[in-house]
Amino acid sequence: MFIDEAQIWVKAGDGGNGCLSFRREKFVPKGGPDGGDGGRGGNVYFEAVEDLDTLMDFSGRHNWEAKNGGDGEGKKRQGADGEDLTIPVPVGTLIYDCDLDLLLKDLDKAGMKVLVCRGGRGGKGNKAFASATNQTPRQTTPGKEGQQRNIRLELKLIADVGLVGMPNAGKSTLISRCSAARPKIADYPFTTLEPVLGIVELSGFRRFVMADIPGLIEGAHNGAGLGFAFLKHIERTRIIVHILDIMPVDGSEAAENYHRIRRELEQYSKAMARKEEFVVANKMDLGPDEKAVRELAGKLNKKIHTISAVTGSGMKELTELLWKKVKEVKASGKA
Repeated sequence: MFIDEAQIWVKAGDGGNGCLSFRREKFVPKGGPDGGDGGRGGNVYFEAVEDLDTLMDFSGRHNWEAKNGGDGEGKKRQGADGEDLTIPVPVGTLIYDCDLDLLLKDLDKAGMKVLVCRGGRGGKGNKAFASATNQTPRQTTPGKEGQQRNIRLELKLIADVGLVGMPNAGKSTLISRCSAARPKIADYPFTTLEPVLGIVELSGFRRFVMADIPGLIEGAHNGAGLGFAFLKHIERTRIIVHILDIMPVDGSEAAENYHRIRRELEQYSKAMARKEEFVVANKMDLGPDEKAVRELAGKLNKKIHTISAVTGSGMKELTELLWKKVKEVKASGKA
């Protein structure tokens, strides 16, 4: 199950209480105070890890707490510090404070770690209050409470290439042909109900990550269809590959379908609309000739790459071009 949003409550550990104790030893009638301090409460961290791709772990668990610090003990023994809680999340997770409506951290790289709640300090034992004028203090302090927060997690997939297009344009077939991803494929709209990630392997140990974004329709930026929920996942991609059905069975035109999707991208995010784009005409196995491709290129004023995701025609050439462009974009630092 793909889950890209979650709301949870996190709490750092409370500090341990200070100890009230006096030295008790044979032949030492006035041993003095020896109560130890309490231990520190555990902190709460979020860490981005590579082997997660969904926030599903948070769907059934809403409360996350670090360990409390141990209480101080006699003989000047300090309480044990509480164990820190490190919560693993997928790369690309945004951490928000719900109450402040504040973005705390964007964990967009593996290994990134952020402290969200600090553990409470341990209380002081009576040994800490001993002085020349107060040699038998009976004063201690309790441990401090750990911080707590209501946290909202939002996942935005990070991929080198994002596939967009109308439902049934052939995105799922394409990603299944060039990677090990196995999305649902059928002859009706919205067969893909959640984003699918696949790793495209090329010769020479080259690879890039491709994401199949569920089909967008007109009005997606306002919540129509499935697009609104998944438009955010295109924001992270370095390159957009716009898949067009060269022969739509619903009687629409490929050029008009292209403009519909482009309008949705532009209305959702101007920055996203400026990303590098490849326009790919799919289903060339159905019989369209080069004239139809030339006419489409003229209407769009763009270069058209032709493929058949079903037969594999043109796939090798397309993936090589995408690899070169991904490498170029990475080197430029644009994405």
